Amino acid sequence: MKREEAKKRIEYLSDELNKHNHKYYVLSEPSISDKEYDDLLKGLVDIETLFPEFLDINSPSQRIGSKLPASADTVIHKVKMYSLDNTYSVDEIRAWDQRVLKGLNEAICEYTVELKIDGISASLTYENGEFILGATRGDGTSGENITNNLRTVRSIPLKLYKKRSEVLPSLLDVRGEVYMSRKDFDSLNNNRKKDGQEIFANPRNATSGSVKLLDSRITAERKLNYFIHSYGAIEGGKECISQWEFLKLAKDWGFSVQNTSKLCKDIDEVIKYCLDFQEKRDGLPYEVDGVVIKVNSLLSQQKLGETQKSPRWAVAYKFPAFQATTRVERIVVQVGRTGVLTPVAELEPVECAGVVISRATLHNFDEVERLQIKQGDRVLIERAGDVIPKIVKVVESTEGPAKEVFKAPVNCPACGSKIVKQKDNVALKCINPSCAKQLERSILHFSSRGAMDIEGMGEAVVNQLLAESKLGDIADIYFLKREDLLTLELFKDKKADNLIDAITKSKEQPLSRILYGFGIANIGEKAALTLAENFVDIDSLMKAGIDELTGIHEIGSVMAESVVVYFNRGAVKRTIDKLKEAGLKMVEPKKKQGLKIFENKKFVFTGELKTLTRSSARNLVKEMGGSVVSTVSKNTDFMVIGDSPGSKYKKALELNIKIIDEKQFREMLNA
Repeated sequence: MKREEAKKRIEYLSDELNKHNHKYYVLSEPSISDKEYDDLLKGLVDIETLFPEFLDINSPSQRIGSKLPASADTVIHKVKMYSLDNTYSVDEIRAWDQRVLKGLNEAICEYTVELKIDGISASLTYENGEFILGATRGDGTSGENITNNLRTVRSIPLKLYKKRSEVLPSLLDVRGEVYMSRKDFDSLNNNRKKDGQEIFANPRNATSGSVKLLDSRITAERKLNYFIHSYGAIEGGKECISQWEFLKLAKDWGFSVQNTSKLCKDIDEVIKYCLDFQEKRDGLPYEVDGVVIKVNSLLSQQKLGETQKSPRWAVAYKFPAFQATTRVERIVVQVGRTGVLTPVAELEPVECAGVVISRATLHNFDEVERLQIKQGDRVLIERAGDVIPKIVKVVESTEGPAKEVFKAPVNCPACGSKIVKQKDNVALKCINPSCAKQLERSILHFSSRGAMDIEGMGEAVVNQLLAESKLGDIADIYFLKREDLLTLELFKDKKADNLIDAITKSKEQPLSRILYGFGIANIGEKAALTLAENFVDIDSLMKAGIDELTGIHEIGSVMAESVVVYFNRGAVKRTIDKLKEAGLKMVEPKKKQGLKIFENKKFVFTGELKTLTRSSARNLVKEMGGSVVSTVSKNTDFMVIGDSPGSKYKKALELNIKIIDEKQFREMLNA
């Protein structure tokens, strides 16, 4: 076979295989037998082996998996992957709807509803229609590179379909859920059982393990699927103005879209859909744990915006939790990093919604009293939101003179100090600042990813360091020496060096991360950032009084009091002095001063920029007080065009939007 003939044959076989793959895995309309498909695939592999110069990374032959290990690189998401707030009742859905209507100043709103697949979130990136990158959600800002494994998922198009004369996006970043059907999950577990391997607890666990395997050939055998549900960025190509339109466009491109999704004219239709599928969920071919409700208009989504963690324009309705009964073996008391005592029931292990549960929270001692719970009682448990196990009620009480309702301790189970009841709070608390358990939890929180991000400072390491009296407070982390670590179990030179490097690197974290790491009562990540941006350095914040703190819009009186009380403690002041001595600057980098010409203005970018990357241009707009949107509307203030502008440019001309080039944009920045 000649080279030119081989190239044409490869192109023909690839097109045929992609077409049949889409029909089978996306449309569920197979048009050839498995044997015919396998013959086509074998023919393609044979020719690619003879002519490797024509092998395309997105060839259908690559779906069988790679001998190379999947990359474990960290991927920074182009646009943050937010998590959703949850609702658990019709009343909560209606309350969310009212917040949406108030935010939009509208009397009614159109919504799309999609089933919430119980799988693993993943983003897919395409350049000029070709799949180039796949990543897990991770912490929302960054995730793990799982491109090799996602290439094996047959319902993920490796090349986007396009209609004649259609222009595909130059960049497309979509989000969806990787999942395993119930049928394929049962088949996988049956095979593992025959081979004497440990079986997976549920399809979600099987999916999570499969997408992170080092050998993508094994992933290919797991028969994973992918439903698309949203996008992070679309640059170039056809534009859409609503979520419903995006789903239709995604289907045209070759993605698998839930055929159960629906466009609802109001919240009443949304609620009916939720309740209908609450009854139907067990009959679906895959596991779902709720419904995702989204404001349909993309313009309205932009207007509503996001909180630090979740979009205001979307919410999840979680189906009622699965329940099971089991026996309480004993009740223990945990001490948290703030000293709060939490009763926890240790249970006779029981399977609930595919997960074996052996512990359940009792929340507080008032809840213990309400339940009248005793060791040995048989209880009804549920996975609240299908995640957190909790005890609902006692179904069979253990009687007898020795069986008494569990009583709250008088002394801290960790250090023996007397405990106190918090004012205006049901919580009991150990107020001993030297309590070992509090110190352990505080160090773990301070070292966590959302705070100082000290990789390697896990629970086993912290407990060993505490046992050897190497840590007396969080600041002592920065005075650890290499030889201190080499005395710990399983620590050798490289592991010790890596932890020391991580500790040194964490000294550069901004004030906002440090404040969150302190674990100040009532101060989460968002409040920590607000405080850091308003006071810039630790000394200014420590001097602030209640009035000065409550003068900040986002800081209420409870938060303000928590901050003042925290920084007035002598132990805290000594810890901060030690952190300074260790070299932590504890300042927040200043944001660039905004310009009036940018304030509250909406910018759209189209075309290829010469001197700026698209992401840096977006960041500059935000720093100057403006915002960047992906669609052109009459509310757009400026369009910045580069080379080869897309269809957005034509629409901007029609709407008479102010259009500037890259040079004019830079002049605006320097004004």
